[in-house]
Amino acid sequence: MAGVYIHIPFCHGKCDYCDFYSLGAPVEELMRRYAAALTSEWRIRRSELGPEKITTIYIGGGTPSALPYPLLRQIIESISDGGIDVNAIDEFTIEANPEDLTEEWIRQVASLGINRISMGVQSFDDAELASVRRRHTAQRAKEALSILAESGMNYSADLIYGLPSQSLEGWEKNIDTLLAFNPPHFSAYLLSYEPGTPLHGRLQRGEVEEASEELAESMYAALCRKSAEAGYRHYEISAFARHGAEAKHNSSYWNFTPYLGLGCAAHSFSPRGVRSFNPPNILAYLDRIENGGTAFEVDEETETDRLNDYIITSLRTDNGLSFDFLRSRWGEGAYDRLLKNAGPFIESGKLETTDDGIRIPEKEWLTADAILRELIFE
Repeated sequence: MAGVYIHIPFCHGKCDYCDFYSLGAPVEELMRRYAAALTSEWRIRRSELGPEKITTIYIGGGTPSALPYPLLRQIIESISDGGIDVNAIDEFTIEANPEDLTEEWIRQVASLGINRISMGVQSFDDAELASVRRRHTAQRAKEALSILAESGMNYSADLIYGLPSQSLEGWEKNIDTLLAFNPPHFSAYLLSYEPGTPLHGRLQRGEVEEASEELAESMYAALCRKSAEAGYRHYEISAFARHGAEAKHNSSYWNFTPYLGLGCAAHSFSPRGVRSFNPPNILAYLDRIENGGTAFEVDEETETDRLNDYIITSLRTDNGLSFDFLRSRWGEGAYDRLLKNAGPFIESGKLETTDDGIRIPEKEWLTADAILRELIFE
């Protein structure tokens, strides 16, 4: 099995909290050049996955729904021309924002083989949306969710908690509003003030205040309680799903499934275990591809780096870390060392044992980073 990730860096406008590589004022000519470059990169690099069967495709960004439909069709048709039956892909996801989502747009993307939509809602409160400069309104988000629910398309929706001035009551109302639509899958993220973003600058200037640790913990507890009562499986720190609706592509990042990343800032993981990345600069990317080359650079990882990758990604999930896999991949020495590091956390209840390893209990996931820092190898 293998996946393909396609990065679309264009947005109608950049949100204050976003630290992904994206451009807030798309130019049509640049979009055309970029679509052509993606098709060229696919043609040059598709062999990197070898005989692995491509089972998932994910078009992320940025805001892929901001891309004109003819250019989206051009990109997807190039994948089909490369011998991939896109209609046979298990999970073919595209990200969208509420302001772009219409019945006609869903029909168009479905005609290209896309069978799942991931929509960034973030909040159902207009003041909260404005606080991080989201472009849509709460009403438009509800309308878009209604369209999705009635379309029969598989979908996911994103929420953010800890937004500026958001109360626990306001957050619980957002959860209740989303769950009323009964989405197959949803994600919920604690707002992060990433250096270099406008939101981080506002925090430093005292214009906004970060949610307190106590408030964040209360919001997380409400999220876990309400999602469980509604029948969702909390299968990864930020991800919740109905039975069988877990995100297949995103899960591949956590279980060492190979994937090919196309476009500026995209990352890849080859069947040989080599990680690589394209430059987070659209002009540098275009220059390399348009001159007949490739844009990627190899990420020189050591075996210790790869082991740490596994520790971090596996312990973000409810399945946890497998001792059998760790032994077979890195040996008894790595197992013994990890078990020694994990001992105090197992005794304190911050880690729990499973049939095949260890995992972080759901109640500790919000502070998982502090645990992981003590488990990874120097």
